[in-house]
Amino acid sequence: MHQSVNGPGLMPGFFYVARRFDDVANRPGSTLLSGIIPPRDGYLPAEAREQRMKREARAVVIGGGVVGVSTLYHLAKKGWSDVILVERRELTSGSTWHAAGLLPLFNMSYSVGQIHKYSVKLYRDLEIETGTSVGFVNCSNIRLARTKDRWDEYKYYAGIAETIGVAVNILTPEQVREVWPLCNTDGIVGAIQHPDDGYIQPADLTQALAKGARDRGATIYRHTAVVAIEQELDGRWRVVTDSGEILTEHVVSATGNFARRTGKMVGLDVPVIPVEHQYIVTEPHPAILERKRRGLPEMAVLRESDSSWYMREENGGLLLGPYERGAPCCYLDGPSDESEYELFQEDLERLMPHVETAIARVPAFGEVGIKKMYNGAIAYTPDGSPIIGPAPGLKNFWLNEGHSFGITAAGGAGWQLAEWIVEGEPSIDMMGVDPRRFGPYATEGYLRAKNEEAYANVFTVHYPDEERAAGRPLKTSPCYERMRERGAIFGSVYGWERPNWFAPAGYEVPEDELGAGDDVLLKHNHAAPLKDGRIAERWSFRRSNYFEHVGREVINLHENVGLLDMTAFAKCWVSGPGAESWLNRILANRLPRKDGGIALCHLLTKTGGVRSEFTVYRQPQGFYLVSAGAYEAHDHDVLRKLLPLDGSVRMFPVTTQWGVLVLAGPKSRDVLSKLTRNDLSNASFPWLSGQRISIGHATAHALRINFIGELGWELHHPIEMQNAIFDMVMEAGEEDGIRPFGIRAMNSMALEKSYRLIPRELSIEYSAWESGLDRFVSLQKGDFIGREALLRQREEGLDWNFVTLEVHDISDADARGSEPVHRNGELVGRVTNGGYGWRVGKSLALAMVRPDCSTIGTKLEIRILGEPHPATVIPDSPFDPENKMLRADLDSH
Repeated sequence: MHQSVNGPGLMPGFFYVARRFDDVANRPGSTLLSGIIPPRDGYLPAEAREQRMKREARAVVIGGGVVGVSTLYHLAKKGWSDVILVERRELTSGSTWHAAGLLPLFNMSYSVGQIHKYSVKLYRDLEIETGTSVGFVNCSNIRLARTKDRWDEYKYYAGIAETIGVAVNILTPEQVREVWPLCNTDGIVGAIQHPDDGYIQPADLTQALAKGARDRGATIYRHTAVVAIEQELDGRWRVVTDSGEILTEHVVSATGNFARRTGKMVGLDVPVIPVEHQYIVTEPHPAILERKRRGLPEMAVLRESDSSWYMREENGGLLLGPYERGAPCCYLDGPSDESEYELFQEDLERLMPHVETAIARVPAFGEVGIKKMYNGAIAYTPDGSPIIGPAPGLKNFWLNEGHSFGITAAGGAGWQLAEWIVEGEPSIDMMGVDPRRFGPYATEGYLRAKNEEAYANVFTVHYPDEERAAGRPLKTSPCYERMRERGAIFGSVYGWERPNWFAPAGYEVPEDELGAGDDVLLKHNHAAPLKDGRIAERWSFRRSNYFEHVGREVINLHENVGLLDMTAFAKCWVSGPGAESWLNRILANRLPRKDGGIALCHLLTKTGGVRSEFTVYRQPQGFYLVSAGAYEAHDHDVLRKLLPLDGSVRMFPVTTQWGVLVLAGPKSRDVLSKLTRNDLSNASFPWLSGQRISIGHATAHALRINFIGELGWELHHPIEMQNAIFDMVMEAGEEDGIRPFGIRAMNSMALEKSYRLIPRELSIEYSAWESGLDRFVSLQKGDFIGREALLRQREEGLDWNFVTLEVHDISDADARGSEPVHRNGELVGRVTNGGYGWRVGKSLALAMVRPDCSTIGTKLEIRILGEPHPATVIPDSPFDPENKMLRADLDSH
């Protein structure tokens, strides 16, 4: 059931976004705020609109919500005046008009946090620039904590905020009561406050951005529907509308609820489906009216995360916005062609648990009647973050979609997308919002399950080790059941199931550790039950229940041998007469010179930052490239878009055709020797080489590399042979103490080797020199992407240096990444990764710090969950710094 908004006066006293523009504001010659709005195109005959439409443009933005208009504004601000926006109805008539206008700076994602920070600053300045009010109310924002885990989350976030320059205040319950006198603070552990936060009027903001874009020469066509998008032979795009055609170099899709329909025009399955979101506006309350009469400041936006709602003042009353479980996806096939200012039928019963907690926290909310309820669509993605960046497989087609916090993100999203389009790169690392973090597995059924889950978990504690259950298992390697039978507790990456760690038989988390009371949200601290009903994993910001079990996996591998499933690796073959010269031109390191050789190679940006990392294995028929499974769509899309047009290079993805089992540990050679007649000695099979070998009655390419720093082989095999190989290896290794191990053990061991990861230490924001990749950069081999920038940086000096840190005085919480690094009270860097090194028996962290703080022995300080811990810069690779274990230079049997 849909409820259309018809005419003015439907929402008397409600804020400005609910105003229908087509009643007065957009009639020819009308004014809106202080900006003059041109005649509405919809009032012109189709022939007249077609005659006045421009035929060519540098870029066309599709969608006139706040995200699309911000993109247009920032393109114009970058100097591209020849840009056009087309909107099927009126600006803001999709989801922007009914948004509550909140500006939450809180976000655990580095990418999204930077985007939100920019937006809030932009909106402050926009009124001055355009002379147009945006209705920004800087009342601040307060987030309440009722549990220790929530308080840990807030303290962890406060560290992230410091590293990106977002102000956060820590409040006691008494201080909360002082600034929010209507709030009952019983049961509150503490709170955080964003002093720069508040809310804004979305329609006013959109119109100010539109005016700013027009003032710079941009063009907006309203009531102009896109009916087709076609790519010409020369690569340009033809945008076909009901008012004419536009030929353009770039297309930006910012179509909100229509994202999937727009994507289908160009063959994309855009991973966005909206979810219904409701909020309630009450009648005025005497206490709030009295505050206004006395000239007291407006109370902050209040969020009780542990009850999953936000609340703020609205026209003398209160506005309550819950994020309830059971909110359904909507617009599965997109809105109708007639959709404009559309709402759904409200469902108060669905909100009642949240209403009850809101009344308990703010009794005034229950003392007045409900004035109006709103139920509108909000676009969602499977992980709740937007998709901002290039569409996979298409040249110069860009996505700015899936914004569940679109008002907050619009400014920053438009800014970074404009940077990307005009300059060729964003200026901040955007991997967290890159459209290519999803793959072809993210189809409608998966999206419905994950998007509804993402909506329901907006306010749950965002644990760093959390693995959500919806839409799983989806992609499983053949040995999945064998791993599960041995106690595997799985995580998911790019749709693949991977063992994170292994629980002992019959193990379960004690009942008293599984949350508090009957509140479902407060019990959200553990993984879904296993098939037999046991709960085996409890999440935490601290060392959790799996800590000691991961340690046992590491020690067993270090002393004996272990087996890991890494089938999720992204894999492709590159071949053709031009393959070698092409790879040499795009990668910074030298390629292996001999067949069977292996090299670690990085694809850089033109500014010398790190875009992708590949293991390159040379074979007579071409080159086999392996990269992180999480970035398969990204890495393969980057490679495809760099392919020469003459057909001299061919690229074939083979991820689902080849499985990978990692056999590692000092006894790994003994185990493998039982299954093959190949000579596995150092002389015949050295480190950084590979061979095709028989494994019993199966076959594999054995690559003598790994990510853990021990003797071992990655066994890349036809995926249909995986279970045969798995069974033979496990049987052969039984007398040598073989045990499976998981990703968390691997990460612990990688940390002890100071191995870098994308997008942590390896990022477009840090040059290859800053990330410490000197030995993987060959300036002598000739030109490659980023070479000139690296040469300049060697002359000019670096802004950051990669360091390994030993962290002292740790009890139950290690660094995880994004913690601030200080020296003498001054912020000098940020942690990129951290954890406990079981082989060295130390808490470790990797970080990017100022060069003057990177000398071995420098004393620094890391703030972990709000507590300062001394840290010392130590040499890289605290475990086996000379790589004797990897090379098997020592007799370790």
